[in-house]
Amino acid sequence: MSEHTTASAGTPGLRRTLRARHLTMIAIGGSIGTGLFVASGASVSQAGPGGALAAYMLIGTMVYCLMTSLGELAAYMPVPGSFATYGARYVDEGFGFALGWNYWYNWAVTIAVELAAAQLVMHYWFPEVPGVLWSAGFLAVMFLLNAISVRGFGEAEYWFALIKVVTVLCFIAIGLAMIFGIIQGAPASGLHNLTIGEAPFVGGLPAMIGVAMIAGFSFQGTELIGVAAGESADPARTIPRAVRQVFWRILLFYVLAIFIIGALVPYTDPNLLSTEVANIGVSPFTLVFRHAGLAFAAGLMNAVILTAVLSAGNSGMYASTRMLYNLATEGRAPRLFARLSKNGVPRNALLATTAVGALCFLSSLYGDKTVYLWLLNTSGMTGFVAWLGIAISHYRFRKGLVLQGHDPAHLPYRSPFFPYGPLFAFGLCLVITLGQNYQAFASGRVDWAEVTATYIGIPIFFAVWLGYRLVRGGGIIRYQDMHFPRPPVTRDPLTEAPAASGLPAAATSPQR
Repeated sequence: MSEHTTASAGTPGLRRTLRARHLTMIAIGGSIGTGLFVASGASVSQAGPGGALAAYMLIGTMVYCLMTSLGELAAYMPVPGSFATYGARYVDEGFGFALGWNYWYNWAVTIAVELAAAQLVMHYWFPEVPGVLWSAGFLAVMFLLNAISVRGFGEAEYWFALIKVVTVLCFIAIGLAMIFGIIQGAPASGLHNLTIGEAPFVGGLPAMIGVAMIAGFSFQGTELIGVAAGESADPARTIPRAVRQVFWRILLFYVLAIFIIGALVPYTDPNLLSTEVANIGVSPFTLVFRHAGLAFAAGLMNAVILTAVLSAGNSGMYASTRMLYNLATEGRAPRLFARLSKNGVPRNALLATTAVGALCFLSSLYGDKTVYLWLLNTSGMTGFVAWLGIAISHYRFRKGLVLQGHDPAHLPYRSPFFPYGPLFAFGLCLVITLGQNYQAFASGRVDWAEVTATYIGIPIFFAVWLGYRLVRGGGIIRYQDMHFPRPPVTRDPLTEAPAASGLPAAATSPQR
């Protein structure tokens, strides 16, 4: 146990300085971004307002089940490796190894994606300035925010997320005012757009399923709360509260926002089909703000999109750095990535992640972008694989806990729908994962190149898992062989357990 997840006087380790407000905003910020601000219009256009609402509510329910599963695990064992550590402990060491590297790679590539998006956003205001300069500047900002301290990252992410939340709340307030005619001088828009043409359900069940596939990407990032648990000041108290609050806020934001878009903008409006950051002028948010008489709507939303891009890049750098650090502390990555700075930042892991993200971005600037596109393709499924890993790990964790005679009532936080929650989440997430490019199989001739580009991340994950087994050995961990460290002393007051929990002694680090 040479590396610790908490720090004490004179002991190197990550600093537990993230508060409840940081955790809540990290999770919210991770799931409110361009998927809502830009791509939500395409969802309404494809499935109609009713179909889009149903799809997002379905995926939101799945995400809630996943977050309660992750919340139970993270409150019990708050480590920076999150579901990678849980997978290694309660499924198979190779499974955890593959989850960890899979997630690190996903966010390292995401940094490159956000740097490319930043160029497009800044081009709106400064078309003459070379985009690569903006990307380099934003990469430096992300690096510094993560290099200073975890508190610096938390504060930055808090304010980034707050800007997005305020924007959505203003959008909802203005939209409702337009619908009911509260804005002076403007007639009530009413709800007639919800029933024009084929609305509210356009394209039937196939269209709704197609939107559900897209909606899955919009909610990715909520699992960041599990990674941040390793540096939470009071995880047994803050994790349960964050889990309870985050789901309802996110679902409320998405459901109300899509309802307003569907009510104010006909699903037949061709502007809704735009999903590119560069076309911020036809973002559904911009369209609604313009209808309300805000002449500066495009500039306002461009600034918000810039915040979303920086937030996603900032979160990506944090998540990938902590995952690489945890892999190193557990012996699944070179030990040099486990070294910490004086302020508890995994400096080598941060440098490596920054370098990989920069190289991935540079690959988009030269040639025909073949390398860059394949990097995107190989990382496209990684978020869904992580979600599947959460569901599997939680199910086996709880089964093993009970089989060994421990009482789940003593956990700091319990998922309220076990075992149905993780089973439902796993089943639906599997359908979403495998159905990402179902259109390729629906036509008479299968485009295997397109299919390969969509699903290549899945065989890569299994190859890494199998490779670990071939080199290190191991297998599925039996329930009776699982190790259950005691939860933290401080507990959620709503589920507070007696001191004698009947669980084994606590472990001070994620190592076995």
